[in-house]
Amino acid sequence: MSQERPFIIPIFLPHAGCPHQCVFCNQAAITGIKQKDQILKDVGKGIREFLSYKTDQKRPVQISFYGGNFLGLEKEKIVVLLKEANSFVMAGEVDNIRFSTRPDTIDTERLDLIKDFPVSTIELGVQSMDDYVLSESRRGHTSTDTEDAVKHLKKRNYEIGVQMMIGLPGDDDNKAIQTAVSLTALCPDFVRIYPTVVLKGSPLSVWYKRGDYSPLPLDDCVSLAKNIHGIFAKKGIPVIRMGLQASEDLDNGASIVAGPYHPAFGHMVLSEIFLDKAVDILKNEKIFSDDITITVNPRSISKMRGLNNRNIQFLKERFSISSINIDGDASLGEEELAIT
Repeated sequence: MSQERPFIIPIFLPHAGCPHQCVFCNQAAITGIKQKDQILKDVGKGIREFLSYKTDQKRPVQISFYGGNFLGLEKEKIVVLLKEANSFVMAGEVDNIRFSTRPDTIDTERLDLIKDFPVSTIELGVQSMDDYVLSESRRGHTSTDTEDAVKHLKKRNYEIGVQMMIGLPGDDDNKAIQTAVSLTALCPDFVRIYPTVVLKGSPLSVWYKRGDYSPLPLDDCVSLAKNIHGIFAKKGIPVIRMGLQASEDLDNGASIVAGPYHPAFGHMVLSEIFLDKAVDILKNEKIFSDDITITVNPRSISKMRGLNNRNIQFLKERFSISSINIDGDASLGEEELAIT
């Protein structure tokens, strides 16, 4: 991936191109968008609106089609959407295009359909590499479909992202860990990790209400995401998102029945990672002091502190420390820390 994060222009197509509704899904609840046909008509208007928000003129720009199954759309709609997006590329206002799609929509015919458009990045909604979990979640594709999709995309030199979920029906910690291991073997360019949340209007909400499904508790979900993040980190695969994108309906509970949703889910995971690193240093280097300073990159200060200074309080109690100072040092990497 490019080191400079692109300015994303998101075009949400809730359920567009989806062959059926997966048990966990209600894109209208996640995006707040209910009229997908109207969205298809207003793509150009949406792109122009987002371009008006851009302030850094040197930052690369991507038009991103999310929320549905892009290559599952009718071929005519795929071409119409890509032509509309491409007009902004041709005008020099946008650099390239990306979209998300199901693994079982990746084939030679569809890839030939889009080959002449400036599509740089394709994200696959993998969710799990365990076929039993996929079946229980009514995904309608298999782990083999994902493996084949990645092979197809690598041959065409696309940047590949994979999305996985934890806490799905039939899933457990070991299966989720194994999914991460299987995905690292495919060498994607980046990963997103999503917790399974029970959304109103989803089949999973029916299962939850009748007692057939129990979501992961938030703390357990954060810890599992932390362990999975570590698997990708060891292989140098960036995890670019953890947790659902915050929205008004999600934050006020209007769209959620149950489950481990938190607007700062990703921050909570990264805070646990920093806490583990601090604990390891204090234990291994046998630092015994009543007053310590933890130095991190300025961008990582809030992660080191944790929500409501949770990490600081934990370290004080665990190691009998009365004072912990957090300093910023831009020479440190964003995942590094030092203790004196």
